[in-house]
Amino acid sequence: MRGRLALLVAATTGLTMIAFLLPLALLLRTVAADRATIGATADAQAVVSVVGASKDADTLRLTVEQLAATSGRDVTLFLADGRVFGDPVPATPAVRLSASGRSVTVETEDGGREIVIAVEGRAEGTAVIRTLVPAEELTRGVTRSWLLLAALGLVLVLLGLAVADRLARSLVRPITQLSEVSHRLAGAELTARAEPAGPPELRDVARALNHLAGRILELLRAEREHVADLSHRLRTPLTALRLEAESLRDRDESARVHAAADGVESAVTAVIRQARLAASDAAGPQPAGESDAAAVVAARVDFWSVLAEDTGREVTTDIAPGPLPVALAPDDLEAAVDALLGNVFAHTPDGVAFAVRLARAPGGGATLTVADEGPGIPAGLVRRGESRGGGTGLGLDIARRAAQTAGGALELGPGPQGGAMITLHLGPPRA
Repeated sequence: MRGRLALLVAATTGLTMIAFLLPLALLLRTVAADRATIGATADAQAVVSVVGASKDADTLRLTVEQLAATSGRDVTLFLADGRVFGDPVPATPAVRLSASGRSVTVETEDGGREIVIAVEGRAEGTAVIRTLVPAEELTRGVTRSWLLLAALGLVLVLLGLAVADRLARSLVRPITQLSEVSHRLAGAELTARAEPAGPPELRDVARALNHLAGRILELLRAEREHVADLSHRLRTPLTALRLEAESLRDRDESARVHAAADGVESAVTAVIRQARLAASDAAGPQPAGESDAAAVVAARVDFWSVLAEDTGREVTTDIAPGPLPVALAPDDLEAAVDALLGNVFAHTPDGVAFAVRLARAPGGGATLTVADEGPGIPAGLVRRGESRGGGTGLGLDIARRAAQTAGGALELGPGPQGGAMITLHLGPPRA
């Protein structure tokens, strides 16, 4: 923007200087020529009285020679009886015209001016005084004046550029700051604020951007508080479920239900803690954490294997020996694995087998693959809140966001037995 403003001012100032200085330069040349012409005419007229009154040839010769010496020009006196004093040149058409009593000034072929003055009152007839102003004298001082004008124009253009650059800085600096603050806000640094500066319009934009950032921060805090409150409400039914588990006579069944309730309560506690932590520090994204993928996946597969046994599903596992560190917190990884395994139970009939494979990635991290033999997943289903199987539509989106947090990605495709195959790429922990 600074460059465009400077170019605009340079073009405007340049055009103004041309429109102003070009006529002035032509005027200076005309004034110089007129000044030289007037000076030569005045010199010639100074001897008119002597030429008109004197009859002595020597006096006329000396007068003409003195005029030529003092003026530095060629001077010639033509008398009506044919005598010529001074510079011996033939009579020009202007001289012959002046012999009739007219004084004229004409341009010569070499760019000079010929000044011819008729002198009346001599007995033999009209005498003619001729002087020649060369082209050098007509343009004397014009070149220097033009150079001064060019220097003045250049100084004015440079001054205009300096003023334009200063003005551009006062405009560009606030705009650049607004752009930086906008990018920081887009990067989840919600504490970034712009300093109102520059013209009134830019100050209004800065204040509006600050108000928008504050409003977003308030809405996020309110949403996180709401999530924490909703999660906290789940503690009551969980407590009731734990009491029901304790009342079961079968100790193994009671322990299993009690462990499941503890797992749900742990997940709820993690949601509350994460919501509180995010609400207390909204200056940027929270660190992803680190976990052992082999241990987490093995634990979650063991948890879901009990339900798979109840529904008649065959589970095939291939988990690489750990540790397999990945850039994802244990709670987030557990949520992602539960989402993938939960989709198998939610979207395939009972008795459909599935396989879980965890392998070490070549560049570090891990690759988790869950494949089933069900009907498959329609294309484009990874949209938050969208489900075609009666669910909440959040499972695959949770897994996708977990993969992105770990520096990886989520891939959907057909399985080897015609069902769905979901691959979760998880990056290694950051240094």
